[in-house]
Amino acid sequence: MSAHAATFTADVPAVSIESSAVADAERMADTHLARTDEVEKVGTMVRWLEDIVRVPGTKFGIGLDALLGFVLPGVGDAVTGAMALSLLVTAMRRGVPRVVVLRMFLNIAVDVVGGLVPVLGDAFDLVWRSNVRNLELLERHQGELEPKARRGDYAIVAGAVTLVAASVAAPVFAVGYLLGLLF
Repeated sequence: MSAHAATFTADVPAVSIESSAVADAERMADTHLARTDEVEKVGTMVRWLEDIVRVPGTKFGIGLDALLGFVLPGVGDAVTGAMALSLLVTAMRRGVPRVVVLRMFLNIAVDVVGGLVPVLGDAFDLVWRSNVRNLELLERHQGELEPKARRGDYAIVAGAVTLVAASVAAPVFAVGYLLGLLF
């Protein structure tokens, strides 16, 4: 009894560990499906805002964002901002890598800065479309249970950090140089 019984009792915890692993896998699958539905809903909203009406013969579309911005200045930007926030929250819930979320922030920053220019900002909003770019980043990671960043994500973020650092450093050095000439 001792040799056979010891083997039998040793197998019992393994079965419960296996069923625990199966339960964990089922929970992960359910969570993944719920997140996939969330990404699809956000994607539908982005398409309404950016591409509800297609320009015939092109891949270019005009959405509610541009129409609202034309009729009620500022309203389109507010709606786009709310959608950008929704995309960021969805990306964070989805577990998108931090560097990709940072890249999404950069897309939004470029959209905001470009949109500040009167009249040209509206044209820039039609071309840049940060929410479409961010949706593409989000959808790229949709099928992954554990999303991974790519080299390009790091390169874009590193380039943006370099540009920001240069834009801060250049005026400081210029002022220092000019003060050196004066004194």
